[in-house]
Amino acid sequence: MDLIDGLRHVVGADHVLTAEADCAPYLTDWRRRYVGRAQAVVLPGDTAQVAAVVARCARDGVPIVPQGGNTGLVGGATPDASGRAVVVAMRRLDRIRAIDAANETITAEAGCVLRSVQAAALDRGLLFPLSLAAEGSCTIGGNLSTNAGGTQVLRYGNARELVLGLEVVLPDGRVWDGLRGLRKDNTGYDLKQLFIGAEGTLGLICAATLRLFPAPRAQVTAFAATASLERAATLLARLRASAGATLTAFEVMSASCLDLLRTEYPGLRQPFAGGAAAPAWSILVELSDPDSEAHAIGVLERALDAALAEGVVDDVAVAQSGADSASMWRLRETIPEAQTRAGGNVKHDISLPVSRIPEFVANTNARLLQEFAWLEPITFGHLGDGNLHYNIGVHDRSDLERLAANQERINRLVHDAVHAAGGSISAEHGLGQLKRDDIARYKSDIELQLMARIKHALDPDDIMNPGKVIPAR
Repeated sequence: MDLIDGLRHVVGADHVLTAEADCAPYLTDWRRRYVGRAQAVVLPGDTAQVAAVVARCARDGVPIVPQGGNTGLVGGATPDASGRAVVVAMRRLDRIRAIDAANETITAEAGCVLRSVQAAALDRGLLFPLSLAAEGSCTIGGNLSTNAGGTQVLRYGNARELVLGLEVVLPDGRVWDGLRGLRKDNTGYDLKQLFIGAEGTLGLICAATLRLFPAPRAQVTAFAATASLERAATLLARLRASAGATLTAFEVMSASCLDLLRTEYPGLRQPFAGGAAAPAWSILVELSDPDSEAHAIGVLERALDAALAEGVVDDVAVAQSGADSASMWRLRETIPEAQTRAGGNVKHDISLPVSRIPEFVANTNARLLQEFAWLEPITFGHLGDGNLHYNIGVHDRSDLERLAANQERINRLVHDAVHAAGGSISAEHGLGQLKRDDIARYKSDIELQLMARIKHALDPDDIMNPGKVIPAR
């Protein structure tokens, strides 16, 4: 029995796609930057089928490319052009297996859409706090494989901090059942952490036991305008001191972001749209309060009033309703779409110590504009946890070709500056194909050797998502 017939025997003929038109959606990444080829796309329906598919591919030495919602930004779920790989799409593994309200845990399969996990938790009066723009289509398996971040890392941490246990199919087809709902388990190496953030290069995550939290009684959102990132960082420090754990989001957007939104999405209401120009920096703040809305508003307004009085911020708008809050968040979440409409950009997903971000942005902007005067930095992101989407666009669409031609030089300049400031060139998007080889410039030889040894120990035949994460050497 050949490979394709063997896979059909495992999952059923309807769940093995080989026709070009059927496979096409699985062979191109979300940004349409990478296009690959595959022998087949296989859609297993449970962990046993995943294990059988992996075992069969391992027997024949066939590369496996796992895929969730295919919403990644670095080509991590796209096969190469050789046509040898089998794409294993996990979206049929979409069951919520259990919710333990007393233990505040939920066990969900890898193909569950993030929003469905959030909704299942909320139905029990609990919160699953991982939240990002793609939550209506990204899947839990992909979230964990890339150690997703999102807007509430400031309070709850990255995906890594939300996982208590995993079920993983190993590269030889064996299943490791580590679905434990324990917050303390000091019995050796924390094996689950090997697979979180590994982008499917060490095994296929099939299910996870995830931490839940009491749902807040109130969420309050505000928009503030300030003249500099230094002042934004000052406000962040004050809110951390006064709001404590109720501060769940602290986002910043440069003036270029709001200008771009005005051009590409003029129907979106901006809090300070009456002025001739957008504020130098806009801040989006959210408090999630276990007490009451009145308490949350009081904490937020006292902090913002003091910041206004001292010139830390220049203007403030506090959401008066859920619709107001959604409108403010829509501005932040629409920036990537606006950049796509404008013709694209050079994306950077970087992290730095919060204390170094203002200086980094000022110095890197200056260096870029000195060499490429036609560029326009479009900076936004999660200042609260030190993660910026430091993207580079253009003032004039006629310069888009120049932007593409100079992308490698721009990346090198930005990434060198990030490294010099003690930062990381990938905060929450992962490495995939896009940044795989770049890390060889910034990680020590010891780090690279350890990564390669772990990969070889678990996947000696290099069949699990080859060409991702581990630099070519």
